[in-house]
Amino acid sequence: MRKNVKLALALASALVMAPLAIAVAQDGGPNGGWHGGHGGHHGAFQALGKLNLTDAQKASIKQIMQTAMAQGKTQRQALHQQREAFEALTPNQAGYQAAAASLAQAEGAAAQARVQQRAAIRAQVYALLTPAQQQQLAANKAQQQARRQQWEQFKAQHPVSGTNSAQ
Repeated sequence: MRKNVKLALALASALVMAPLAIAVAQDGGPNGGWHGGHGGHHGAFQALGKLNLTDAQKASIKQIMQTAMAQGKTQRQALHQQREAFEALTPNQAGYQAAAASLAQAEGAAAQARVQQRAAIRAQVYALLTPAQQQQLAANKAQQQARRQQWEQFKAQHPVSGTNSAQ
């Protein structure tokens, strides 16, 4: 159970930061290393690949991401230790419920910090963009939302059957 929780948390962290780190670290690829993507909660960062960023902008964004990762490392490690300490307890031990409540509070605070950090990163990156790039980003976002809406309409009009018709 503990390994599954650790794996899930590691994967969640990787899903949040990996696309950003990969895009920042790479210099190759169709958009100079900045890859577009399929929306999701990384869509704002993935959309940067279509903006023809300068090398200076890429370097600044890389620095912003590295700083954010370093700032969060201590917090992630402390939360990890708290999770491990809780997992080491058995439900009949004294302090189990208090440890659960403390962990729940820490998890909530960590989630709040992640959302705020993501917002701060987005604001810093957005400030690096030229007005033309900001307009292009907004246009790309509107196009993505239109495509998503078309897909949702298509899915609604073409439901997938739950039974196998080839029987």
